[in-house]
Amino acid sequence: MISKVGQIMLYVNNQDEVAKFWTEKFGFEIVSEDRSNPDMKWIEIAPSKDSETSIILHDREVVAKMSPELNLGTPSLMFFTDNVEELYREYSDRGITVGEIVELPTGKVFNFADNEDNYFAVMEKS
Repeated sequence: MISKVGQIMLYVNNQDEVAKFWTEKFGFEIVSEDRSNPDMKWIEIAPSKDSETSIILHDREVVAKMSPELNLGTPSLMFFTDNVEELYREYSDRGITVGEIVELPTGKVFNFADNEDNYFAVMEKS
């Protein structure tokens, strides 16, 4: 039986730049990284070191060569917050590309993009 989502794999063009985006603009932390093999390095990021779920940044080109059958598209991630308006202002002030706040039956939500134009969402549940 599956008990939780542990890691989400995100395939990116520039791992270091994407890690910098998440750590400097969002306050995420680098939980771990492996740079021992230059052909297969990875960087693990999360909101905090004790988060149950983390994001692993993989080099899209390297993974495509190793496993050409994989879908390397961006996963559709939904993050949760307690105050969507405050977070929206904070992200806008930091120069992060954000969409409009939308009111849904389940809560308020907005999209944002990382520096490689991958879009994600943040929701304040009703």
